[in-house]
Amino acid sequence: MLDDFMIRAALAGVGTAAAAAPLGCFVVWRRMAYFGDATAHAAMLGVALALTFQVPVFGGVLAAALAMGLTVSTLSGKGLAADTLLGVLAHSALAFGLVAVSFLSGVPVDLMGYLLGDILAVSKGDLAVIWAGAAMVSALIAWRWSDLLIATVGPDLARASGIDPRREQMVLTLCLALTVAVAIKVVGVLLIAALLVIPGATARGLASSPEAMALTAAGLGSLSALGGLWASFQFDTPTGPTIVCVAATLFVLSTLLRSVREA
Repeated sequence: MLDDFMIRAALAGVGTAAAAAPLGCFVVWRRMAYFGDATAHAAMLGVALALTFQVPVFGGVLAAALAMGLTVSTLSGKGLAADTLLGVLAHSALAFGLVAVSFLSGVPVDLMGYLLGDILAVSKGDLAVIWAGAAMVSALIAWRWSDLLIATVGPDLARASGIDPRREQMVLTLCLALTVAVAIKVVGVLLIAALLVIPGATARGLASSPEAMALTAAGLGSLSALGGLWASFQFDTPTGPTIVCVAATLFVLSTLLRSVREA
């Protein structure tokens, strides 16, 4: 079954959505969209470092995404507005990554594949990495769910309950780094943040509880991946951007449905 590239692509899309969409709920609740962007853009620098030192791209991307997340968490509140800091770091990391890749000689680099994803080229090994990463992210979120939720509702409430908000922030940073490393093959550096944010934002208007929102986001993310894969095959469009277009369409439909209900 896994010899069929479309089956591998579908499984890769669902696995990525299983990791990204529930995590995206916390990104939406905490208004961390720019944080997700910064972590994702650091992935390009991770790709360049991995290719330079001839280590697996997954490891390089994971290390760079973690470094970016820790840097942002450390520098937050040091005199710069959060959105300014994230904007500087996100675009700088992407630019340095692209420049670093241009210096690589004798190493074949599919730049568009890393920027926009190449889900149709997913191998069995890539599939194993994607699902292993998705399982780790899902396990971390399930394990820390209550503490993450309380820390998200309010840091003061978390401290009163004996929960360290900074520790939970580190858990989210680790989950984001893992998700970025998993998703780069599917939707690429430029679109990872969209896959994180859009299903969660869509689910927000459809769910009545945080748990329901996370499950709904996972379902919508999977539907976006499969729908985008089908539409890409039918209309011969880039698969990664098409997946995001389907997710955006679902968001618009959800918003319209909510407006009709409230009218």
